[in-house]
Amino acid sequence: MGLRLYNTARRTEEDFVPRDPGAVGMYVCGPTVYDLIHIGNARPLVVFDVLFRLLQAEYGADHVTYVRNITDVEDKIVERAAERGEEIAVLTGRTTAQFHTDVAALGSLEPTVEPRATDHIAEMIALIEELIARGHAYEADGHVLYDVPSWEEYGAFARKDRDEQIAGARVEVAPYKKDPADFVLWKPSTPDLPGWDSPWGRGRPGWHIECSAMSAKYLGDDFDIHGGGMDLIFPHHQNEIAQSCGAHPESGFARYWVHNGFLMSEGEKMAKSLGNFYTVKELLEEFPGEALRLVLLQTQYRAPLDFTKDKVVEAKASLDRMYGALRAAPSDAAADDAPPQPVLAALEDDLNTPRALAHMHDLTTRLNKDPGGPEAHALAGALRAAGAVMGLLEQDPEVWFKGAVDDAGEIEALIGERRAAKAAKDYAAADRIRDDLKARGVVLEDRPDGTTDWRRA
Repeated sequence: MGLRLYNTARRTEEDFVPRDPGAVGMYVCGPTVYDLIHIGNARPLVVFDVLFRLLQAEYGADHVTYVRNITDVEDKIVERAAERGEEIAVLTGRTTAQFHTDVAALGSLEPTVEPRATDHIAEMIALIEELIARGHAYEADGHVLYDVPSWEEYGAFARKDRDEQIAGARVEVAPYKKDPADFVLWKPSTPDLPGWDSPWGRGRPGWHIECSAMSAKYLGDDFDIHGGGMDLIFPHHQNEIAQSCGAHPESGFARYWVHNGFLMSEGEKMAKSLGNFYTVKELLEEFPGEALRLVLLQTQYRAPLDFTKDKVVEAKASLDRMYGALRAAPSDAAADDAPPQPVLAALEDDLNTPRALAHMHDLTTRLNKDPGGPEAHALAGALRAAGAVMGLLEQDPEVWFKGAVDDAGEIEALIGERRAAKAAKDYAAADRIRDDLKARGVVLEDRPDGTTDWRRA
């Protein structure tokens, strides 16, 4: 069938035809590193990781470039550093490190390139100069602003009329603006703020110009896919298009715009006052990252998603079942080279991850019915291959159940003591050992013929 994606630019599902099958490019807006990422931020990280894996499966890993930026200069960063009384570099360094820890725990691959805004100031200045030269930007009172009325197509991508543009952008009312909708490309910096020398004085870039400059640096003026959350359609992505197409009118910028849907939490909009605001770091203290990932994939990426902790518990149980099937399967069953056709067809259908997961559950059921049967080797390989393109089931089953903590020997010894106590009919001692292990989060898998194995709760 081939990959089909819903293209926000045209509000329709389309066949994906890359500009060059040997050099597929995707840019996704990354974090602004002023605070920890929350579960809503995690959704695009997982969604576009699956798309990255799918593109690699279809075109080859060496033929796909995935760029996901780090915004490390922005007013939110300045404000948060001031609130906490710390250096900006300390704040951004700590939050960037935690971001990398969180995204790895969610099972996402590293992007091909992860540019930081502060390393690309020269490219931003050059882009602004081009916009000025083409009549799409102007200097005023130490600022450089994009002249929105100068680009007739402004608002078309986001489907926003003039009143909606002004209201939705929450634009700053400033006397130096020619038009209320004009937005900042460069702003002056006082000595206590981050700043770089420029033709317009010492200053720093506006947020929107950063992505236009970094995408062009690594993917060119025309590339295949631009991704992000629906909340970025306006003004951020609309402004990116205005900047990039204004500076390079011969280009089309991104050909396919892919946006994931909004996320609710426990049935409501996330808010710290409601007690339903979950950072990924907090959730990882309670749940495995793979269970969080599975919850985010159980809903098709464009649909609204209601995240709940109960769903994570259910996802953990589903993963236990899948890993359990692989644990019982032949130990030499490696992942097939390609994902099973039903999984590939589901993902090619605008990333229909629920349908792909349904096939994985079917494979698990068939494998559990006869883990030592003639089809077990092929079923386990297909399940692992399906997991690989979904970013699931990539751990060793023993590590999933028992963890990587080096106390397995001690646990095995206690299980041996319990087995000996039961043989001696000292059931009180056997129960005490079982309860002590349970208190440590160790669940024994007992059968009539004894304890066959164990896992962590």
